[in-house]
Amino acid sequence: MNKKSLLAAFFMFAITFSFSQTKEELETQKSEKQAMADAAQAEADALQSQIDALPGWKIGAFGTIGGNLSNFNNWYSQGTPNNSSGSIGITVNGYANLIEEKHFWRNSLTANLNWVKLDDKDTDFDDDDFNPTTDVFSISSLYGRNITKKLAVSTLMEYRTTLLDNFNDPGYLDVGVGFTWLPIQDLIVVVHPLNYNFVFADNDNVFESSLGAKIVADYTRQIGAVNFKSNLSAFQSYKSGDLSNWTWTNSFGYTLWKMIGVGFDFGLRSNKQEALNYGLATFDGMGDTPDFDNVDNDLQTYWTIGLSYKF
Repeated sequence: MNKKSLLAAFFMFAITFSFSQTKEELETQKSEKQAMADAAQAEADALQSQIDALPGWKIGAFGTIGGNLSNFNNWYSQGTPNNSSGSIGITVNGYANLIEEKHFWRNSLTANLNWVKLDDKDTDFDDDDFNPTTDVFSISSLYGRNITKKLAVSTLMEYRTTLLDNFNDPGYLDVGVGFTWLPIQDLIVVVHPLNYNFVFADNDNVFESSLGAKIVADYTRQIGAVNFKSNLSAFQSYKSGDLSNWTWTNSFGYTLWKMIGVGFDFGLRSNKQEALNYGLATFDGMGDTPDFDNVDNDLQTYWTIGLSYKF
């Protein structure tokens, strides 16, 4: 090997070794900085937990926004070659809680709304407007006087209905008294054996108010960039199981950049009165005198995914 080749090989080895050293040093510095950031985040979370435990008002909200628009012209491979379509959805979860040493007042609002349209440009007989599909709204207010740190005597008012279509038809207003259990921070379990379920609806033959027991379990928390809320609201009628109902809603939001992130919501519901009312409206084999015995009370579900915004 001549001197020039030997010298070139030496320089290439030196450059490679230097680069390797620099990369290892940078990776080491990155690990150290990441460890410092993780420690700082842990301290910040601990301080936030102490702040959340302080008396006074706690106010917050987060939500999900999802949507898409599309337009097709002469796209012959599909059944409707000329159309414009779109969907828009929004979910809002808000709370305003007053926490004091001897009492508390917790207020929450949940709304999940969605609109969809499909405009076939080749006909004038279809609907080219955005029409509501998902329509969920609930608001609640819980007041309690502490017996111990984890148990309180409480009273609850909760109202559930739809906003975009058939407002207050039906609408449900629960008012009752009982006890509230707070086993851990951010988890609230309400058990009210004395509760009246007021039902507002045009069809009095299907919807009926009754006395019963109310059970609510709510868990709302923020951990770093993650916000989530899970709420189960159930009413057990003392008059008839056909008048009972329950709804379970869940919302998750993950912040990616500043206040913007991704969100996912889903809900489940069982309500035999609503199933019977729908069967009457559609005449789906219900017969001339439909009743609760021949109605299919299928599980009601919904889900929404899209961009989220932390208020």
